[in-house]
Amino acid sequence: MVDIRIPIGFMFSILGVLITVFGLTTISDTEMYVKSLGTNVNIIMGLLMLVFGLVMLYFAWKKKKA
Repeated sequence: MVDIRIPIGFMFSILGVLITVFGLTTISDTEMYVKSLGTNVNIIMGLLMLVFGLVMLYFAWKKKKA
């Protein structure tokens, strides 16, 4: 039986990396972030998604090892 945390972890990790890289490449575009009060939401949400994905993969790996 496949643990659901593995595909969820991979999906969130990949999307988190993509969104974080997009946020880092558009960090100098101040007009893009006017609606979010100058905050680069892409970096913040990308990092949160990456951390969540890595936590899911860690828990799946930890259960598989036990």
